[in-house]
Amino acid sequence: MKLSTRGAAAAAGLIGVLATLPAYAESASSDAEIALLKQQLKLMEQKLDRLQKQTQANTSAAATANAKADAKVVSVASANAAYTKGPIAPSGVVVTMPNNRPTICTADNQNCVSITSRVHFDVGGYDYRPNGPGTAVRGLDSGDNVRRARIGLLGKFAGDWNYALVYDFGGTSDGFGGTGTAGGTAVGFLPGGAVSGIENAYISYTGFHPFGGKSAIEIGVMDLPYTLDEATSSNDTTFMERSSSNVIATSIAAGDFRSAVGARWFDDRYWAGAYVTGPTTGAIHSASSVNPNGTSEQYGVVARVAGQLISGKDYSFHLGGDAQFLLAAPHNRVTGAQTLTLSDRPELRIDPTTIVTTGALANVSGAQVYSVEAAGNYGPLFFQGEYYWYNVDRNAATGLPPVGASNVKFDGGYAQASWVLTGETRKYNAANAAYGGIAPANPFSLDHGGWGAWEIAGRVSRIDLNDQLATANGVAGGVQTVYTAGLNWYVNTNVRFMLNYLHGDIAKQVSATNAADAGAKFDAVAMRTQVAF
Repeated sequence: MKLSTRGAAAAAGLIGVLATLPAYAESASSDAEIALLKQQLKLMEQKLDRLQKQTQANTSAAATANAKADAKVVSVASANAAYTKGPIAPSGVVVTMPNNRPTICTADNQNCVSITSRVHFDVGGYDYRPNGPGTAVRGLDSGDNVRRARIGLLGKFAGDWNYALVYDFGGTSDGFGGTGTAGGTAVGFLPGGAVSGIENAYISYTGFHPFGGKSAIEIGVMDLPYTLDEATSSNDTTFMERSSSNVIATSIAAGDFRSAVGARWFDDRYWAGAYVTGPTTGAIHSASSVNPNGTSEQYGVVARVAGQLISGKDYSFHLGGDAQFLLAAPHNRVTGAQTLTLSDRPELRIDPTTIVTTGALANVSGAQVYSVEAAGNYGPLFFQGEYYWYNVDRNAATGLPPVGASNVKFDGGYAQASWVLTGETRKYNAANAAYGGIAPANPFSLDHGGWGAWEIAGRVSRIDLNDQLATANGVAGGVQTVYTAGLNWYVNTNVRFMLNYLHGDIAKQVSATNAADAGAKFDAVAMRTQVAF
């Protein structure tokens, strides 16, 4: 391009010279001068001719180079177009994060696997006051407890086959890892200790849809949806611990860590289910085991029906009934004893000591628990309550005293209410026939000004483990009444802080035939930090 411009300038100069030549010739008076001008003109023509040839050569070379460059650009562009627009094989998986739970599914959503976890870290302290010298428990220890520390997998295959595997590393103050209240004592452990940490390990089939609803046929180790309080996830319970009446009921043949097989059916309003249950995970059932002694496998049956009788946009009312049957009590393969213990801690898990307890009831051939449940909400107001009747049959023909002792009966229950100050409401979970937790409308954020959801709550619970006092075969387990006030802060859907204050009154005598005061009173304050997904 530079040479072409220079050639044009030379041509313009030549034209200028030619234009002035006539005038110059008129003024010239000498032929010699004319000859000199002709010679100069010839030289300029030769120079112009060389410049034109050079310009043509340069132009041709530039055109060739540009054509090659353009061809290369077109080739690269075509290759890129073929790469980006050509058929791309699908990845085969879709990764999502529902409620911050990592989930991987195939593109057709028929096969999935999710990671789930929860951590409940409790701290608290007691002001415990024995009523007198007859009280066996002289104090309760303050401290902390990793109440739950679970991690596991949830998933499905071929759309209708579901499974779960969840391990719990928590319970650091629950009897050295123990969870149950109906078991015995392993060497070096407190009552209920030395159990396995497998909290869920089951498979279920959900391909049946009878009567226009949904169903699940399940087998394995699971958390049974027996009773309203137990059917509510521990991530969503209003208070740090469930009531003692509920814990004692579920510990007989239901609750967490329980082996079971059964089925449930539900639709948007109604729920029904029944399960045959076995021992909890980690139970020792070996005919040759000693220290601790092996036991035969216990088994029972639980059943529940429930539903939302009234349901609207901002209100609902739930009602249900439950039944539980211990068909075969644990049988000690060494001593031959068939015993059952009903007991619970004072509705906290900071100290594993139990105060209300029946002790090991001898010659137990079976037990039954019947209960009713009710719950509902009206906007941010929520209420819930259950009542239980316990029967224990003591007529096992073991040859050990007291053979043929009369059966014993106990009862207990709770009532609770809560108010969400920020206006949110609890949603109904039809799959378990229970109410879920609070999802903050404005999660806590310093950048966006949200403060989460705040809830205040109150509960009164009572359990009576006394029967046939003043008789040789009576049971003086005690009567425990606990009043609990709670404040819950839902930071977001995954983080919650709970603050509970408890006042308890335990009325108890030394034995069924000794009326000396063995009771106590206590006040306690505890806080939970919860993270779950």
